[in-house]
Amino acid sequence: MKMSKANLPKPTEGELELLRVLWAKGSATVRELHDAVSLERALGYTTVLKLLQIMTEKGLVQRNEVGRAHVYRTTASREETQSQLLRDLSERLFSGSATQLAMHALAMEPASSDELKEIRKLIDRRQEKR
Repeated sequence: MKMSKANLPKPTEGELELLRVLWAKGSATVRELHDAVSLERALGYTTVLKLLQIMTEKGLVQRNEVGRAHVYRTTASREETQSQLLRDLSERLFSGSATQLAMHALAMEPASSDELKEIRKLIDRRQEKR
């Protein structure tokens, strides 16, 4: 089932944890995902397997059989998922205002000088496109 990029399913916190590992590794077996997540917190192998089954049904990951192992990979990039979640958050909390979202984010957590430079570059690129 192919999802349009505008309608990616929204992952839960547990699903995001597995997605982060898959984005870093590219692809992984259930055992590899379980081992990676277990470095941060105790999570049962069967819980990881069940999450992956749900994520496959939702279209967040694809499963391929390689020998006797099932190998999982994401269906959307980290950037696509982040954009989708931020668009949703912006719509729900800030009436779609990217300005309000950005101002609120900067007010919550002060940006480093390097981060501010990156923000300025982004603003400059946006202004050049107009």
